[in-house]
Amino acid sequence: MTIEFSLHQRTLTLHRYPVRSNDTLQAWDAGDEYLINHIEEMALPDGLDILILNDQFGALSCWFSAKHQVTVMSDSYLAHQGITHNLQQNHCPAVTLLTTMDAIPNKVDLVLMQIPRNNRHLTWQLSQLRQAVDAKTPIIAVNKAKEIHSSTLNLFSQYLGNTTTSLAWKKHRLVFSFADCSPVRDVSPDTVWPVAGEQIELNNLPNVYSGENLDQGARFLLEHLPTLPELAHFIDLGCGNGVLSVKMGQLNPQAAITCVDESFMAVESARQNLVHNLGNERDIECVANNCLDQFDAGITELVLCNPPFHQQQAITDHIAWQMFCDAKQVLKKGGKLLVIGNRHLRYDIKLSRLFGKSLVKTVAGNQKFVILEAIKG
Repeated sequence: MTIEFSLHQRTLTLHRYPVRSNDTLQAWDAGDEYLINHIEEMALPDGLDILILNDQFGALSCWFSAKHQVTVMSDSYLAHQGITHNLQQNHCPAVTLLTTMDAIPNKVDLVLMQIPRNNRHLTWQLSQLRQAVDAKTPIIAVNKAKEIHSSTLNLFSQYLGNTTTSLAWKKHRLVFSFADCSPVRDVSPDTVWPVAGEQIELNNLPNVYSGENLDQGARFLLEHLPTLPELAHFIDLGCGNGVLSVKMGQLNPQAAITCVDESFMAVESARQNLVHNLGNERDIECVANNCLDQFDAGITELVLCNPPFHQQQAITDHIAWQMFCDAKQVLKKGGKLLVIGNRHLRYDIKLSRLFGKSLVKTVAGNQKFVILEAIKG
Protein backbone atom coordinates (compact mmCIF):
# COMPACT_ATOMS: atom_id res chain seq x y z
CA MET A 1 0.00 0.00 0.00
CA THR A 2 1.44 3.35 -1.04
CA ILE A 3 1.01 6.54 0.95
CA GLU A 4 2.77 8.81 -1.56
CA PHE A 5 0.33 10.61 -3.85
CA SER A 6 2.34 12.04 -6.74
CA LEU A 7 0.85 14.18 -9.49
CA HIS A 8 2.03 17.15 -11.59
CA GLN A 9 5.52 17.05 -10.03
CA ARG A 10 4.05 17.35 -6.54
CA THR A 11 3.89 14.68 -3.82
CA LEU A 12 1.57 14.42 -0.81
CA THR A 13 1.79 11.85 1.97
CA LEU A 14 -1.75 10.67 2.65
CA HIS A 15 -3.16 8.23 5.21
CA ARG A 16 -6.64 6.91 5.82
CA TYR A 17 -8.02 7.61 9.27
CA PRO A 18 -7.53 6.14 11.77
CA VAL A 19 -3.90 5.62 10.74
CA ARG A 20 -2.99 1.92 10.86
CA SER A 21 0.49 0.54 10.20
CA ASN A 22 -0.85 -2.51 8.33
CA ASP A 23 -3.48 -0.65 6.26
CA THR A 24 -3.83 -2.05 2.73
CA LEU A 25 -6.17 0.70 1.48
CA GLN A 26 -5.08 3.98 -0.13
CA ALA A 27 -6.30 7.34 1.13
CA TRP A 28 -7.24 8.47 -2.41
CA ASP A 29 -8.65 6.98 -5.60
CA ALA A 30 -8.59 7.58 -9.34
CA GLY A 31 -11.55 9.91 -8.95
CA ASP A 32 -9.42 12.30 -6.91
CA GLU A 33 -6.73 12.13 -9.62
CA TYR A 34 -9.27 12.74 -12.39
CA LEU A 35 -10.69 15.84 -10.65
CA ILE A 36 -7.23 17.25 -9.94
CA ASN A 37 -6.03 16.64 -13.50
CA HIS A 38 -9.12 18.33 -14.92
CA ILE A 39 -8.83 21.40 -12.70
CA GLU A 40 -5.10 21.72 -13.38
CA GLU A 41 -5.82 21.68 -17.13
CA MET A 42 -8.32 24.52 -16.65
CA ALA A 43 -5.42 26.76 -15.46
CA LEU A 44 -7.60 28.66 -12.99
CA PRO A 45 -6.29 31.76 -11.21
CA ASP A 46 -5.10 31.42 -7.63
CA GLY A 47 -7.20 32.51 -4.68
CA LEU A 48 -10.56 31.00 -5.62
CA ASP A 49 -13.16 30.01 -3.03
CA ILE A 50 -13.53 26.27 -3.62
CA LEU A 51 -16.23 24.16 -2.00
CA ILE A 52 -15.41 20.44 -1.75
CA LEU A 53 -18.17 17.97 -0.93
CA ASN A 54 -17.46 14.53 0.55
CA ASP A 55 -13.65 14.57 0.38
CA GLN A 56 -12.81 11.14 1.76
CA PHE A 57 -9.47 11.58 3.56
CA GLY A 58 -8.11 14.88 2.31
CA ALA A 59 -6.50 14.35 -1.10
CA LEU A 60 -8.61 17.13 -2.62
CA SER A 61 -8.39 19.35 0.45
CA CYS A 62 -4.61 19.11 0.63
CA TRP A 63 -4.14 19.64 -3.10
CA PHE A 64 -6.33 22.71 -3.55
CA SER A 65 -5.63 24.41 -0.20
CA ALA A 66 -2.13 25.29 -1.45
CA LYS A 67 -3.47 27.97 -3.81
CA HIS A 68 -7.12 28.51 -2.85
CA GLN A 69 -9.49 29.11 0.05
CA VAL A 70 -11.10 25.74 0.65
CA THR A 71 -14.28 24.79 2.48
CA VAL A 72 -15.02 21.08 2.92
CA MET A 73 -18.44 19.69 3.73
CA SER A 74 -18.72 16.07 4.86
CA ASP A 75 -21.06 14.01 7.03
CA SER A 76 -18.19 11.81 8.17
CA TYR A 77 -16.35 12.36 11.45
CA LEU A 78 -13.61 10.06 10.16
CA ALA A 79 -13.27 12.16 7.01
CA HIS A 80 -12.95 15.31 9.13
CA GLN A 81 -10.22 13.70 11.22
CA GLY A 82 -8.43 12.28 8.17
CA ILE A 83 -8.49 15.63 6.38
CA THR A 84 -7.14 17.43 9.46
CA HIS A 85 -4.38 14.84 9.92
CA ASN A 86 -3.28 14.93 6.27
CA LEU A 87 -3.34 18.74 6.11
CA GLN A 88 -1.06 18.90 9.13
CA GLN A 89 1.22 16.12 7.90
CA ASN A 90 1.75 17.88 4.58
CA HIS A 91 2.04 21.39 6.11
CA CYS A 92 -0.94 22.57 4.08
CA PRO A 93 -2.95 25.70 4.86
CA ALA A 94 -6.02 25.13 7.01
CA VAL A 95 -9.44 24.59 5.43
CA THR A 96 -12.91 25.26 6.81
CA LEU A 97 -14.56 21.99 7.85
CA LEU A 98 -18.38 21.80 7.88
CA THR A 99 -20.95 19.02 8.00
CA THR A 100 -23.37 18.55 5.13
CA MET A 101 -26.17 19.83 7.37
CA ASP A 102 -24.44 23.22 7.68
CA ALA A 103 -25.23 26.16 5.42
CA ILE A 104 -23.25 26.41 2.18
CA PRO A 105 -20.86 29.42 2.24
CA ASN A 106 -22.05 32.64 0.60
CA LYS A 107 -19.09 32.93 -1.76
CA VAL A 108 -18.25 29.92 -3.93
CA ASP A 109 -16.29 30.08 -7.21
CA LEU A 110 -16.04 26.33 -7.87
CA VAL A 111 -17.69 23.20 -6.44
CA LEU A 112 -15.98 19.80 -6.46
CA MET A 113 -17.88 16.71 -5.34
CA GLN A 114 -17.20 13.08 -4.64
CA ILE A 115 -20.68 11.67 -5.37
CA PRO A 116 -22.05 9.99 -2.22
CA ARG A 117 -23.37 6.44 -2.33
CA ASN A 118 -26.65 7.38 -0.66
CA ASN A 119 -29.09 8.94 -3.17
CA ARG A 120 -31.01 10.69 -0.38
CA HIS A 121 -27.78 12.38 0.68
CA LEU A 122 -26.95 13.24 -2.93
CA THR A 123 -30.42 14.72 -3.51
CA TRP A 124 -30.10 16.80 -0.34
CA GLN A 125 -26.70 18.15 -1.39
CA LEU A 126 -27.85 18.95 -4.93
CA SER A 127 -30.91 20.78 -3.64
CA GLN A 128 -28.80 22.83 -1.25
CA LEU A 129 -26.35 23.72 -4.02
CA ARG A 130 -29.22 24.82 -6.26
CA GLN A 131 -30.42 27.28 -3.63
CA ALA A 132 -27.02 28.61 -2.59
CA VAL A 133 -24.68 28.64 -5.61
CA ASP A 134 -24.66 31.09 -8.50
CA ALA A 135 -25.89 29.64 -11.79
CA LYS A 136 -22.54 30.46 -13.45
CA THR A 137 -20.47 28.56 -10.87
CA PRO A 138 -19.05 25.29 -12.27
CA ILE A 139 -19.98 22.16 -10.32
CA ILE A 140 -17.83 19.13 -11.11
CA ALA A 141 -18.55 15.74 -9.54
CA VAL A 142 -16.82 12.37 -9.84
CA ASN A 143 -17.50 8.72 -9.17
CA LYS A 144 -16.75 5.30 -10.57
CA ALA A 145 -18.29 5.05 -14.03
CA LYS A 146 -20.28 1.96 -13.02
CA GLU A 147 -21.91 3.96 -10.19
CA ILE A 148 -23.06 6.83 -12.43
CA HIS A 149 -26.38 5.57 -13.77
CA SER A 150 -28.97 7.42 -15.83
CA SER A 151 -30.92 7.80 -12.56
CA THR A 152 -27.89 9.55 -11.02
CA LEU A 153 -27.73 12.05 -13.89
CA ASN A 154 -31.48 12.56 -13.63
CA LEU A 155 -31.05 13.61 -10.00
CA PHE A 156 -28.45 16.18 -11.07
CA SER A 157 -30.75 17.51 -13.77
CA GLN A 158 -33.90 17.58 -11.63
CA TYR A 159 -32.47 19.03 -8.42
CA LEU A 160 -29.48 21.03 -9.67
CA GLY A 161 -29.55 21.90 -13.38
CA ASN A 162 -27.88 21.49 -16.76
CA THR A 163 -25.74 18.33 -16.60
CA THR A 164 -23.23 16.60 -18.92
CA THR A 165 -20.59 13.90 -18.43
CA SER A 166 -17.02 13.20 -19.46
CA LEU A 167 -15.43 10.17 -21.01
CA ALA A 168 -14.33 7.49 -18.57
CA TRP A 169 -10.75 7.55 -17.27
CA LYS A 170 -9.38 4.79 -15.02
CA LYS A 171 -12.97 3.56 -14.62
CA HIS A 172 -14.14 6.97 -13.31
CA ARG A 173 -16.29 9.63 -14.90
CA LEU A 174 -16.78 13.35 -14.29
CA VAL A 175 -20.19 15.00 -14.11
CA PHE A 176 -20.44 18.69 -15.06
CA SER A 177 -23.39 20.71 -13.85
CA PHE A 178 -24.70 24.19 -13.06
CA ALA A 179 -27.25 25.32 -10.47
CA ASP A 180 -29.87 26.55 -12.93
CA CYS A 181 -32.85 24.18 -12.95
CA SER A 182 -36.35 25.60 -12.80
CA PRO A 183 -38.48 25.30 -10.78
CA VAL A 184 -36.30 24.99 -7.68
CA ARG A 185 -37.33 21.81 -5.87
CA ASP A 186 -37.63 22.05 -2.10
CA VAL A 187 -36.21 18.93 -0.42
CA SER A 188 -36.92 18.13 3.22
CA PRO A 189 -33.99 16.64 5.13
CA ASP A 190 -36.40 14.45 7.12
CA THR A 191 -37.78 11.01 6.34
CA VAL A 192 -40.21 9.88 9.05
CA TRP A 193 -41.76 6.43 9.45
CA PRO A 194 -43.08 4.13 12.21
CA VAL A 195 -41.37 0.84 13.08
CA ALA A 196 -43.83 -1.97 12.37
CA GLY A 197 -44.85 -3.84 15.50
CA GLU A 198 -43.23 -1.30 17.83
CA GLN A 199 -44.28 1.90 19.58
CA ILE A 200 -41.46 3.73 17.80
CA GLU A 201 -41.44 6.51 15.20
CA LEU A 202 -38.14 7.39 13.57
CA ASN A 203 -36.88 10.51 11.82
CA ASN A 204 -33.96 9.95 9.45
CA LEU A 205 -31.72 12.71 8.14
CA PRO A 206 -30.46 12.28 4.55
CA ASN A 207 -27.29 10.24 5.11
CA VAL A 208 -28.55 7.88 7.83
CA TYR A 209 -27.92 4.22 7.02
CA SER A 210 -31.15 2.38 6.14
CA GLY A 211 -32.99 5.67 6.45
CA GLU A 212 -36.08 4.60 4.50
CA ASN A 213 -36.79 1.32 6.28
CA LEU A 214 -35.45 -0.84 9.07
CA ASP A 215 -32.53 -3.04 8.05
CA GLN A 216 -32.97 -6.76 8.65
CA GLY A 217 -30.17 -7.03 11.18
CA ALA A 218 -31.57 -4.27 13.39
CA ARG A 219 -35.06 -5.81 13.10
CA PHE A 220 -33.73 -9.18 14.31
CA LEU A 221 -31.80 -7.63 17.20
CA LEU A 222 -34.85 -5.58 18.26
CA GLU A 223 -36.65 -8.86 18.97
CA HIS A 224 -33.91 -10.03 21.35
CA LEU A 225 -32.98 -6.93 23.36
CA PRO A 226 -33.01 -7.68 27.09
CA THR A 227 -34.84 -6.14 30.02
CA LEU A 228 -32.21 -5.66 32.76
CA PRO A 229 -33.61 -4.09 35.96
CA GLU A 230 -30.12 -3.35 37.33
CA LEU A 231 -28.81 -1.75 34.13
CA ALA A 232 -27.62 1.81 34.86
CA HIS A 233 -26.08 2.71 31.49
CA PHE A 234 -25.57 1.32 28.01
CA ILE A 235 -23.80 2.41 24.81
CA ASP A 236 -25.18 2.00 21.29
CA LEU A 237 -22.04 1.83 19.15
CA GLY A 238 -22.67 2.58 15.47
CA CYS A 239 -26.12 3.81 16.47
CA GLY A 240 -27.48 4.90 13.06
CA ASN A 241 -30.93 6.38 13.63
CA GLY A 242 -30.94 5.13 17.24
CA VAL A 243 -33.66 2.52 16.86
CA LEU A 244 -31.85 0.01 19.11
CA SER A 245 -31.31 2.67 21.76
CA VAL A 246 -34.97 3.67 21.65
CA LYS A 247 -36.18 0.09 22.11
CA MET A 248 -33.57 -0.63 24.79
CA GLY A 249 -34.57 2.60 26.53
CA GLN A 250 -38.23 1.55 26.49
CA LEU A 251 -37.35 -1.83 28.01
CA ASN A 252 -35.01 -0.26 30.60
CA PRO A 253 -36.42 3.15 31.63
CA GLN A 254 -33.87 3.50 34.43
CA ALA A 255 -30.84 3.32 32.11
CA ALA A 256 -28.76 6.25 30.87
CA ILE A 257 -28.02 6.10 27.13
CA THR A 258 -24.97 6.99 25.03
CA CYS A 259 -25.20 6.81 21.22
CA VAL A 260 -22.05 6.89 19.09
CA ASP A 261 -21.65 7.02 15.31
CA GLU A 262 -19.18 8.47 12.83
CA SER A 263 -21.99 10.10 10.82
CA PHE A 264 -23.00 13.53 12.10
CA MET A 265 -26.48 13.01 10.62
CA ALA A 266 -26.84 9.65 12.36
CA VAL A 267 -25.91 11.17 15.71
CA GLU A 268 -28.43 13.99 15.29
CA SER A 269 -31.13 11.58 14.09
CA ALA A 270 -30.52 9.33 17.11
CA ARG A 271 -30.75 12.32 19.46
CA GLN A 272 -34.03 13.45 17.92
CA ASN A 273 -35.48 9.94 18.01
CA LEU A 274 -34.52 9.29 21.63
CA VAL A 275 -36.10 12.56 22.73
CA HIS A 276 -39.22 12.03 20.59
CA ASN A 277 -39.82 8.44 21.73
CA LEU A 278 -38.53 8.53 25.32
CA GLY A 279 -39.12 12.13 26.36
CA ASN A 280 -36.93 15.04 27.45
CA GLU A 281 -36.21 13.73 30.95
CA ARG A 282 -33.98 10.79 29.98
CA ASP A 283 -30.21 10.90 30.51
CA ILE A 284 -29.07 10.88 26.86
CA GLU A 285 -25.73 11.63 25.19
CA CYS A 286 -25.13 11.40 21.42
CA VAL A 287 -21.55 11.66 20.15
CA ALA A 288 -19.85 11.72 16.74
CA ASN A 289 -16.63 9.77 17.17
CA ASN A 290 -14.25 7.13 15.83
CA CYS A 291 -15.71 4.11 17.63
CA LEU A 292 -15.04 4.70 21.36
CA ASP A 293 -11.78 6.65 21.12
CA GLN A 294 -11.11 8.72 24.26
CA PHE A 295 -13.87 7.01 26.25
CA ASP A 296 -12.82 6.04 29.79
CA ALA A 297 -12.35 2.39 30.70
CA GLY A 298 -14.97 0.50 32.69
CA ILE A 299 -17.80 3.00 32.33
CA THR A 300 -20.74 0.84 31.18
CA GLU A 301 -22.47 -2.48 31.73
CA LEU A 302 -23.65 -3.05 28.16
CA VAL A 303 -22.64 -2.19 24.60
CA LEU A 304 -24.96 -2.78 21.64
CA CYS A 305 -23.23 -3.06 18.27
CA ASN A 306 -24.44 -3.49 14.69
CA PRO A 307 -21.08 -3.05 12.91
CA PRO A 308 -20.66 -1.73 9.36
CA PHE A 309 -18.46 -3.74 7.02
CA HIS A 310 -17.33 -0.89 4.77
CA GLN A 311 -15.52 2.41 5.13
CA GLN A 312 -16.43 4.92 2.43
CA GLN A 313 -16.63 2.58 -0.60
CA ALA A 314 -14.09 0.00 0.60
CA ILE A 315 -15.22 -3.29 2.18
CA THR A 316 -13.22 -3.93 5.34
CA ASP A 317 -13.53 -5.67 8.72
CA HIS A 318 -11.14 -3.44 10.67
CA ILE A 319 -14.01 -1.22 11.88
CA ALA A 320 -15.79 -4.17 13.50
CA TRP A 321 -12.53 -5.27 15.14
CA GLN A 322 -11.93 -1.78 16.56
CA MET A 323 -15.54 -1.65 17.79
CA PHE A 324 -15.10 -4.95 19.62
CA CYS A 325 -11.77 -3.90 21.16
CA ASP A 326 -13.13 -0.52 22.24
CA ALA A 327 -16.26 -2.14 23.66
CA LYS A 328 -14.19 -4.47 25.83
CA GLN A 329 -12.20 -1.48 27.07
CA VAL A 330 -15.26 0.52 28.20
CA LEU A 331 -17.13 -2.42 29.74
CA LYS A 332 -17.07 -3.00 33.47
CA LYS A 333 -16.06 -6.44 34.69
CA GLY A 334 -18.97 -8.73 33.94
CA GLY A 335 -20.33 -6.27 31.38
CA LYS A 336 -21.70 -7.55 28.09
CA LEU A 337 -21.24 -6.77 24.41
CA LEU A 338 -24.26 -7.67 22.26
CA VAL A 339 -23.44 -7.93 18.53
CA ILE A 340 -25.56 -8.58 15.45
CA GLY A 341 -23.87 -9.66 12.22
CA ASN A 342 -24.22 -11.69 9.04
CA ARG A 343 -23.33 -15.32 9.67
CA HIS A 344 -20.64 -15.36 6.98
CA LEU A 345 -18.68 -12.60 8.77
CA ARG A 346 -17.89 -15.06 11.62
CA TYR A 347 -17.76 -12.45 14.37
CA ASP A 348 -17.75 -15.34 16.86
CA ILE A 349 -14.13 -16.05 15.93
CA LYS A 350 -13.06 -12.44 16.54
CA LEU A 351 -14.99 -12.18 19.80
CA SER A 352 -13.59 -15.51 21.08
CA ARG A 353 -10.07 -14.33 20.40
CA LEU A 354 -10.74 -11.07 22.24
CA PHE A 355 -12.95 -12.11 25.16
CA GLY A 356 -12.16 -15.82 25.45
CA LYS A 357 -14.13 -18.64 23.84
CA SER A 358 -15.93 -19.62 27.05
CA LEU A 359 -17.25 -16.06 27.47
CA VAL A 360 -18.88 -15.83 24.03
CA LYS A 361 -22.26 -17.37 23.28
CA THR A 362 -24.96 -17.27 20.61
CA VAL A 363 -28.11 -15.51 21.81
CA ALA A 364 -30.18 -16.14 18.69
CA GLY A 365 -29.80 -16.79 14.99
CA ASN A 366 -31.61 -17.27 11.72
CA GLN A 367 -30.51 -18.20 8.22
CA LYS A 368 -28.80 -14.84 7.64
CA PHE A 369 -27.94 -13.28 11.01
CA VAL A 370 -26.53 -14.29 14.35
CA ILE A 371 -26.67 -12.38 17.66
CA LEU A 372 -23.64 -12.91 19.86
CA GLU A 373 -23.00 -12.02 23.50
CA ALA A 374 -19.47 -11.54 24.86
CA ILE A 375 -18.84 -11.05 28.59
CA LYS A 376 -15.84 -9.16 29.97
CA GLY A 377 -14.21 -11.50 32.44
